[in-house]
Amino acid sequence: MEKTTSKDGTTIAYDRAGSGPAVVLVDGALCSRAQGPMPELAAELKSRFTVYNYDRRGRGDSGDTAEYSVEREIEDLAAVIEAAGGSAYVYGTSSGAALSLRAASAGVPIAKLAVFEAPFVVDASRRQIPPTWVADLRALVAEDRRGDAVKYFMTKGVGLPGIVVALMQLMPAWKPMKAVAHTLPYDAEVVGANGFGQPLDQAQFAGIEQPVLVVGGGKSPAWMRTSVRAVAAAVPGAVHREIPGQNHMIKATAIAPVLAEYFGGGAA
Repeated sequence: MEKTTSKDGTTIAYDRAGSGPAVVLVDGALCSRAQGPMPELAAELKSRFTVYNYDRRGRGDSGDTAEYSVEREIEDLAAVIEAAGGSAYVYGTSSGAALSLRAASAGVPIAKLAVFEAPFVVDASRRQIPPTWVADLRALVAEDRRGDAVKYFMTKGVGLPGIVVALMQLMPAWKPMKAVAHTLPYDAEVVGANGFGQPLDQAQFAGIEQPVLVVGGGKSPAWMRTSVRAVAAAVPGAVHREIPGQNHMIKATAIAPVLAEYFGGGAA
């Protein structure tokens, strides 16, 4: 484990592996550098790239502050990129994709950006997320109802049936998810107004100048595939790619060759 310091003084922990051009991985909700898809993806990429897998603030070994803002998370990513040499390729998944897009728009020195299924809801084709969900998640976290916060996120945000979420509580992954449940309002804020069934405001992406690859899974639900296409259309010059047979829980072995080709490391 290594550490860097964000602009506001918060310590951000990361793992570095491999050699070659720098690639920074940006996780989605309920994940950290020790859990979720990124450790396996880092292992797939490290033969061609120097891979930086970091804990977003409030997770794992990274620090946090009492008052959250998306701008601070953008600064965290910028700090990791600075530690990687001042410029890097970036891959973000889910809410990490939304964060990465916002960082690119803010001028963070990203050489190339690849994003997988930012969870934007751009039409009325799925059950809508409650407009109060940021406040609801904050209230549950404030009461230290971590399990309830995860259940609320999974049912109201992700849209999973209650019975599925009930079964998830019996699985080993439930405890690690509860451990980072206090960061769920952060993910909700990162997605922001893009989560409530309205068309994307293309102006928010107008400042993105670097190449962007927008990736989706061929087996993801229709609303998500629509969202991915909308992001690709909204980002200037973006390229859209759909990976057959994959959904929001994309396999590292499926996305790694796409990233290797796009970032210039050759097919994995």
